[in-house]
Amino acid sequence: MPDVKDIVDVKEIVKAKYGAAALHVQSGGTSCCGGAAFQESCDPITSNLYAMSQESELPETAVLASLGCGNPTALAELKPGETVLDLGSGGGIDVLLSARRVGPTGKAYGLDMTDEMLALAEENKKQSGLANVEFLRGEIENIPLPDNSVDVIISNCVINLSGDKDQVLREAFRVLKPGGRFAVSDVVVRGVVPPEIRKSMELWVGCVAGALGDYEYVAKLARAGFDDIGIEPTRVYGAEDARAFLTGQGLDVDGLAKAIDGKFISAFVRATKPEAARCAPGCCAG
Repeated sequence: MPDVKDIVDVKEIVKAKYGAAALHVQSGGTSCCGGAAFQESCDPITSNLYAMSQESELPETAVLASLGCGNPTALAELKPGETVLDLGSGGGIDVLLSARRVGPTGKAYGLDMTDEMLALAEENKKQSGLANVEFLRGEIENIPLPDNSVDVIISNCVINLSGDKDQVLREAFRVLKPGGRFAVSDVVVRGVVPPEIRKSMELWVGCVAGALGDYEYVAKLARAGFDDIGIEPTRVYGAEDARAFLTGQGLDVDGLAKAIDGKFISAFVRATKPEAARCAPGCCAG
């Protein structure tokens, strides 16, 4: 069980950083996932994730505020009429893309806990002209939607930021309909990561320190009740990539970059809630 104080500390750091990112974008800058404060060229995790054709469909501030590590909307195989929920929706880029894919008979929800990001998302929704979009204020550990109400859950480099990932996955399982799909992009670890990385709270917001190991991610999804679990690498980060998100953290950049060469990946993590929806472990009586 995660320490409650650690969970609170992580949430406050994430809120502060992502709130600042939203304000920075609104003032005309770009945002980044890495440790350096909002550099104009983003780090290798967040760069070049969306096709030009996708970006051209969206408000510029939705694109600039993207802090993800993948493009879950391109991999989730969304269908017209489906209801989609984006966990940690930020400026709304994946929600708006999802809304276009599910069409006017579908619905796209975005959930975020940061007021500044929600305000930016609402403005982007207004500019997009899309009517099948709704942004919700809340935490991904406590999703403000009913049981069995969502066809697809997406997320983009956010679950790794949570201090209680088991609770996030239990909540995702709860709100998905039987047969519903979990289809997220996230940073995942392969192998052993130096303790200096794990101890750096700043890197929780740099998409690194909170990342689960690949086997650990699969085990947590299974414990939450999911089937058909898979992890598909979409990017593998090398030593030079590591320098980009370690620089400015007060760490031994040369030593650590070599130590984590190839161990961090962006991945598409998928799973399914069984059609015969059983309860997640611990939630059933008897």
